[in-house]
Amino acid sequence: MFNIRFLALAVGMGCVSSSAFSNTFSADARSMAMGNTGVVSADFLTAPFHNPALGAAYRTEDDFGILIPAIGATVYDKDDALTTIDDAQDLYDGLGNTPSQSDLDKLDDYLTDLSEAQPLNVNAGLAMAISIPNQYMSTNLFASSYVELITDAEIGNETDPQDRYDNAEIATTGFGLVEFGVALAKEFTIAGERVSFGVSPKYQDLRTYSDISTLDDFDLDDYDQSEISESAFNLDLGAVWYKGNWRVGVVGKNLIKQEIDTMYTDLTYTLSPTYTLGAGYAAQLLTATVDVDLTEQERFDFEGDETQFLRLGLELNAWDWAQLRAGYEKDLADNLEDSFTAGIGISPWDLVSLDLAGSYAGDNQFGASANLAFTF
Repeated sequence: MFNIRFLALAVGMGCVSSSAFSNTFSADARSMAMGNTGVVSADFLTAPFHNPALGAAYRTEDDFGILIPAIGATVYDKDDALTTIDDAQDLYDGLGNTPSQSDLDKLDDYLTDLSEAQPLNVNAGLAMAISIPNQYMSTNLFASSYVELITDAEIGNETDPQDRYDNAEIATTGFGLVEFGVALAKEFTIAGERVSFGVSPKYQDLRTYSDISTLDDFDLDDYDQSEISESAFNLDLGAVWYKGNWRVGVVGKNLIKQEIDTMYTDLTYTLSPTYTLGAGYAAQLLTATVDVDLTEQERFDFEGDETQFLRLGLELNAWDWAQLRAGYEKDLADNLEDSFTAGIGISPWDLVSLDLAGSYAGDNQFGASANLAFTF
């Protein structure tokens, strides 16, 4: 079925392209469960994906960490376009030479639903990290993958449903970003205040995929025939101020703006610098945090694709053995629905951590993430 193949492709592309996370998505299950926060609440192992300065926020007993892997996906299909496309294709294939009027009317209804449906958006990602925290220069080696796919239907106004179906087009546009880098962090005492700074130089490989085909001929397996790729160097910078259990931080991601065109859909993806401010309380039993994007993320260059998030997160920690998390995410640009998140963590002996998370933003708008980490 169409929707199964689409989701398989999204996750598959996210896993094999080893690309970077968009600022709207994180495969880190702890972060997703806490509303995708992380500017001041991420741990030293996941710091490269949220704020490199947090690489210096380790405990005295932390000597080494491995994240293998973090994986996640989100789907935004508010108007159930995937099912409608499946139903229209199946109905059309079974019409035969003398279709009944009821079948033609039903086909026309499917096409009308598609013409009014909002674009489908699927994100998927994968991340890995190796961390060596120390007082001289905490170091994280990281690789991460991210892909975003957008599919939209262009339906005409023909009076004959079969002609309308034959002339209908499906446009699919995808973006992937390959990222490998090192995050360096160190804590300083300035005027009696604890402050950590971090930097993440990284290599990136940007990729776009695009396809325009008739509804009947649509095949996602052809996505790679339209691949365009470009390589780039980029940089993240972050800082965190600590006052007891309170923290305030700021991070700038992808400080060197990158743009890449698509082959067929006449769109440009912009990876623009984004700046996020975070504040929170982090103690052994309780973590509460808020992140707010100070800038919009542009992404594809069509109206209604910008995002700018306010995020809230909460974690209850049972003495480092188990965690219960919840969060909330709001798009200040008002292009995505509000999202509620939740998750759990299991960390026996504080050596192995298994985190699971999910998000929900209304019908057919959901996400899931999981990660496995080892700390010594």
